[in-house]
Amino acid sequence: MLHFLTYRTPDKFLNAFDAYAADGNLRSVKIISSLILVVSGISRVLVFLFYEEAIKIQGYDQLSINNWFQLAFCAVFFGISAYLTPKQLSLRHKKIIVLAFVALFLTSSFNISYIISLHNTKNTLFVFLVGIVTASLFFAIEYQQMKLLVVYIIALYFSATQFSELDNQQKIINFMAGIILGIVLLSFSRYSYYFKSSHFVKIKELEQKNIEIAHLNNQRGEILSFVAHDLRAPLNNIEALSQMMLLEKGDDGEAKMIYSSALQAKNIINDLIEAVRANQPELQKETFDLNPYLQKIVYKWETNTNRKIIFSQATERLRLSANASKLERVIDNLISNALKFSAVDKEINVLASKVKNKALISVKDYGIGIPPELQSHIFEQFSKAGRKGLRGEKSIGLGLHISYKIIEQHQGELLVSSVENQGTTFTIQLPLV
Repeated sequence: MLHFLTYRTPDKFLNAFDAYAADGNLRSVKIISSLILVVSGISRVLVFLFYEEAIKIQGYDQLSINNWFQLAFCAVFFGISAYLTPKQLSLRHKKIIVLAFVALFLTSSFNISYIISLHNTKNTLFVFLVGIVTASLFFAIEYQQMKLLVVYIIALYFSATQFSELDNQQKIINFMAGIILGIVLLSFSRYSYYFKSSHFVKIKELEQKNIEIAHLNNQRGEILSFVAHDLRAPLNNIEALSQMMLLEKGDDGEAKMIYSSALQAKNIINDLIEAVRANQPELQKETFDLNPYLQKIVYKWETNTNRKIIFSQATERLRLSANASKLERVIDNLISNALKFSAVDKEINVLASKVKNKALISVKDYGIGIPPELQSHIFEQFSKAGRKGLRGEKSIGLGLHISYKIIEQHQGELLVSSVENQGTTFTIQLPLV
């Protein structure tokens, strides 16, 4: 339960946390000193404006001296923390500045409490307790340094009582109160240090885990890419042989199946290589008209399938700067998905249009649609939203992910709108030239 009292930052993270805490403590010096400067400055202005009333306050002379003391030491520390950057100060100097500021801050808090207590015993420790809590919460101070502050506070309390007109019994009681306040300061500060240090350690451990995961992902990608490259060679041979068999035997069912399977395997391998590639090559763009470009793609699909694909051209000339082959790959994937998830008697619509300074390419089907719970996952790598087509076509959940990345590379967007059992529309938004 009291583990925080003996807590020590693990050696592995000690130096990093020392530097982090020193910079944070220096920022706290800047903030607190600026606040005290503002409050003390306002108090001094009010005294100047209402001097006759101010001097009637009990303990005015002592409070006024303490006010000047606050203005002086806070101005010095604010100047140091504001005009000297953390890089200009060594770790040792930062710790000395923070320790000195906290000691003076607690001294000032004690002075106010002591002066008030001389005239109003009900508010003896309030300001001093506020100082202790503030010093504990806003500063992460090491155990050895905090012990010095505790000893200083007890000595300060003891000195004040010795020079007062209290009897010996009251002096003993006040000395014990000083010890209790020192223990409170130590306990609060240790808990604050424990909380900040353990939080810092958890963040650093998480960062290390993320680095390890990224390294493992890179290794996985390299292995997967290596295997995929090696598999492409025999698949190319299988594809070539099956084409030769088709040329010799005509529409042979087995040869056609071999050719189709080899082609599908090559596409999967190409998708895997694209997905695991860590550094995407820079896009080689060209400028072209969108309408004839889409018309060629739609014509290619119409000649290779018996499905009805309707192309609606834009009413005006739209020019894009894009990588034509990569963009075609995206459109091919969207048309392929539309065919895969809609009945053979349903048409597919490809539409080109313009909204503001963007070209829109929409591929719409009237198929089974995408369930709402899957729509937020369809662009993920190896997406769990991947499903079999209506005619048993398989998916590894990479096509839409790769399409999304390609459109991102073009500074565009790939959007989806779908209603179950009514159809799906994928829309590509690209900037116009």
